Formats: sequence, C-alpha cells, structure tokens
Amino acid sequence: MAVGSKELAPIELDTFENDRLVDELKKAKEELFNLRFQSATGQLESHGRLRAVKRDIARIYTVIRERELGIRATPLPAEVPAKAKRSSTKKTTAADDTSSAAEAADTAEEASK
Repeated sequence: MAVGSKELAPIELDTFENDRLVDELKKAKEELFNLRFQSATGQLESHGRLRAVKRDIARIYTVIRERELGIRATPLPAEVPAKAKRSSTKKTTAADDTSSAAEAADTAEEASK
C-alpha cells in the first residue's frame, strides 16, 4: 500500500472485530476534522496526510459494507486466555508440595459432588 497509514492495511482490517472497526473509523474522522481545521488556519504541515486519512476512512467503510453483504468474513472473537499462575522464584519445600496436593484433591472432591 503506497498511501495511507501502515496500521490500517486491508489485511490488518480483516482481523478487526466490528466494534474495533467502528472505533478506528471514529478516530480517523476525528483526525480528518483536525487536519481540515489545521488546513483552514494555515497550520497544516503535511497535505498528503489529508489524502491518506480519507483513504483510511474509505477502506474502513468498504470492509464494513463487505461484511454486511457477506463478501468478507467476520473474524471470530478472540478468546482471552486464562492467566497462568506466576511461578515464584521461591524454592518450594516438601511441606508446600503436600499442602497444595491436598488442596487439589479437596477441590476435585467438591467438584465431583
């Protein structure tokens, strides 16, 4: 992609859920408003950025419409992995091992009831 933001490449937009696409669209519209305001007041330094943001907005609208029509697949919601227990740097003793094994056995008994 020659023009536009690198964060909003079409391949990356495919991985976004619909809610995130709407958020990105809102951000892009706000940026376009700010760029137009800077242009009107003579403070705009990068005129090419206006064009890039407009293209990003069009790209997002295209992805949303293609999903509505069933042309483009909607990504499955990503499952949040359960946080693993932190391994401590403290050395475990034999008493710690037996108490944690006993707790696991109690939990298994309660679950089977």
